Amino acid sequence: MIEILSPSEIDRARVTGALVADILQTLRERTTVGTNLLEIDRWTRELIEKAGAQSCYVDYAPSFGRGPFGHYVCTSVNDAVLHGRPRDQRLADGDLLTLDLAVLKDGIAADSAISFLVGDARPAESVALIEATQRALAAAIQAAGPGVRLGDVSHAIGQVLTGSGYPVNTEFGGHGIGSTMHQDPHVPNTGRPGRGYTLRPGLLLALEPWVMADTDELVTDTDGWTLRSATGARTAHSEHTVAITEDGVEVLTLPAHLRV
Repeated sequence: MIEILSPSEIDRARVTGALVADILQTLRERTTVGTNLLEIDRWTRELIEKAGAQSCYVDYAPSFGRGPFGHYVCTSVNDAVLHGRPRDQRLADGDLLTLDLAVLKDGIAADSAISFLVGDARPAESVALIEATQRALAAAIQAAGPGVRLGDVSHAIGQVLTGSGYPVNTEFGGHGIGSTMHQDPHVPNTGRPGRGYTLRPGLLLALEPWVMADTDELVTDTDGWTLRSATGARTAHSEHTVAITEDGVEVLTLPAHLRV
């Protein structure tokens, strides 16, 4: 189902998007060397409940996961890139951590992900991975708008990722979002321009470029959820929820210091 939101629903989406962005920034600020992934999950639960919102993850049980996710945030470390299930693991200096969060508030969901390095170490490969996903996300946002074909958005992402030397996996990508977290259309991280669904005002999309340093092959962890690079290479993931408007695109999950 492709859902087109009304102006009042877009107003509610702005509130949810700001909440997701603020929670992610709080989690990032609290996360240091020695932080346990289960602590991050506990903080997320507290922040969601304090806001009177609901987790999109805790009861989530799609076909590609093993049973309900059972946690409030995805915590993917180093070679883990998607659906990282929080576990009893303490973060080390230089770990590459991705936090992916989706929340429902007042009937509208928003979804965002950030990747960052923990502590003071700055491995060059990890910095490059993160920056590539951020540039690809910016390119997707710039390409999107009313009347644009979905393939143009996917193509913009793929051009940046492949141009940076990374293979692209199309099994998982961006998606429509609205009254539920995952909706049509699927937004692959590469595509052919001029093809696919024509974007319309009122459509919400979660755009999410992600890469693995030297492979496009995923393997599933023994937890039944966490997806890792098949080679053990590091990974990164950046995501925003955006609204297609009459005259362009609005990013709903910007951090507070970037919101107007």
